[in-house]
Amino acid sequence: MSRMRKVGLVGWGAIGRVVGGAVAAGGVPGVELVAVVDNRPLGDVVPAPQMTVEQAVEHCDLIVEAAGQGVVRGWGETILASGTDLLVASTGALTDEELSKKLLTTGPGRVYFTGGAVGGLDLLQAVRAMGPLSEIRLTTTKLPSTLEQPWMDEQLLTAMRTATGPVEVMRGTAREVPVKFPKSTNVAASVALAVGDLDAVRVSVVADPAAAHTSHVIEANGPQGSYRFEVRHQPDPANPATSQVVPYAVLRSLAALAARSGQIL
Repeated sequence: MSRMRKVGLVGWGAIGRVVGGAVAAGGVPGVELVAVVDNRPLGDVVPAPQMTVEQAVEHCDLIVEAAGQGVVRGWGETILASGTDLLVASTGALTDEELSKKLLTTGPGRVYFTGGAVGGLDLLQAVRAMGPLSEIRLTTTKLPSTLEQPWMDEQLLTAMRTATGPVEVMRGTAREVPVKFPKSTNVAASVALAVGDLDAVRVSVVADPAAAHTSHVIEANGPQGSYRFEVRHQPDPANPATSQVVPYAVLRSLAALAARSGQIL
């Protein structure tokens, strides 16, 4: 029988509340919520003691990041070096190649990544083992208000706010785009992680006032075959920049790490 995983959850926002509530209620067999880390005093609203990252590392064997790329950059290496495993939701942090290399080589803790709001990554990893793909494209479409960023000029902001149809906000590689949209394009980094090349994934970010659902379309071609995955998610009511399914993807990953029987890995 596998051992109980003692989990520390970093972040009590739209993702963390769902994940923490489910784990605390026994929704993931083999996983116990031991600590919650957040930079705000949470009082009695959390179902486990609130700790600092340093304290959580001492009490847990797995840290779940549900608070953004900054946590991965600031604490990832420290967590892994302590011997504690790390499950990353904000895969966009991996566009920093130096950080990515550190996370993948630092131990004895192990780093894992959740697929988040997109599917097909397991198949892309299998295809990649046959050889590189010649073309990989990702098109992400969201409501304009969820894509506004401090770096945007007035012309682009006006175009987004007054749009009556789809407007392409940015085009670039999976190395470039997640840096510009740290809360909205982790999917781009996840696809790049699956195919093993940040520069090979061409990304288009589209603002559409009619986008009732968040859409991600992955298209890949190569000698191995042609692949197309399309997902359309309900945005999270508490944080429309993320999809409602993301915390459940984290829970699925936790169940896999706890070695629950019947999981597709």
